[in-house]
Amino acid sequence: MSKTKALTATIAALGITTGAFAQVNLTAETASPVSVPGQTVLSLAEVAKSADTANIQVTTGQTLTNSVQNVAEGKTDIAAAPFLLTFLLSNGAGPYASLGKENGANLASDLAVLYTYRFGTYGLSAYSSRNFGGWDAVDGATIYNGPPRGAALNRARALVKLVTGLDDGEGYSGIQVNWGQAVKTITDGTADAHVLPMNFPDGRLGQAAASGEITIFSMPSDAYNSEASQKYRKAPGSVGVVAPSEGLFGPNTVVVSEDDMFRGIGEVGGEIVNVSMDEEIAYSLTKAFIDGMEVFTGKGPMMPTVWLGETDVVLTGMCGAIPVKYHPGAVRAWEEAGHLLPDCAKP
Repeated sequence: MSKTKALTATIAALGITTGAFAQVNLTAETASPVSVPGQTVLSLAEVAKSADTANIQVTTGQTLTNSVQNVAEGKTDIAAAPFLLTFLLSNGAGPYASLGKENGANLASDLAVLYTYRFGTYGLSAYSSRNFGGWDAVDGATIYNGPPRGAALNRARALVKLVTGLDDGEGYSGIQVNWGQAVKTITDGTADAHVLPMNFPDGRLGQAAASGEITIFSMPSDAYNSEASQKYRKAPGSVGVVAPSEGLFGPNTVVVSEDDMFRGIGEVGGEIVNVSMDEEIAYSLTKAFIDGMEVFTGKGPMMPTVWLGETDVVLTGMCGAIPVKYHPGAVRAWEEAGHLLPDCAKP
């Protein structure tokens, strides 16, 4: 029996009504606390407790590749999930290759979504003092491109490939460090430059910029508009992001762009649970998110910009090749709140 099912059975045995889940203890995994997924999961724990829905024990600093599998296997109740990972899991590909396609597909079928958001937008950055020459300087450079495995590393490598045609380990030397050591890795000069997910403004760069000005290099417009880039932006969990560059990333940062616009590749995903989660719990968690939106947007200056709770598939990345759909309880909460969910994203 999964953890969620066991908890639900305990609730039923105690005769607790479905409207009160204060005694339910759930576990959640997410990335660094300063990241968007870190903030969303921590905020969910806050609003769920305030709404007397659940007590959520959150473990931060996790590699989400593992977290997604843990939810699918019933080891963790909630996790932040880039939708690319759900696609890779369903195909037994990338970091899930050892599972095989059949086992991966079975695990992916056990995942469901509560709500969505944009994790970050990938771009190239370096300390201005290093005089890094932008995308043309990647050839032969040492690039910090994320944790040892997972969606972030795949995205970072893909972005460099799109812009420069170079591969990690051949055209440049990629180094991988877990998110908990990301700021230290940026500031200690281990890498010449960094290709990481960023937000507007960005918490990770904000910490690193305290040690010196950081330059962010926009994706060149010809590379952004190329056929390969347009195809990639339609790939699972991907979205194109274009925004005015002035003041975009926060204090002590500058953007290099040919036209005062920053271009990058965005990563979309959301909070996932196991499909076996009791519908009333999933409904209550999603309702707590919707009703507590001000808590989420108030957690940091970047939070109002990350498409929290969008339901348009153009922004959510759901449907198509993405195997996950909303949990039935989440569907009820969204529709009760007056939102229209696309049929392709419903179970």
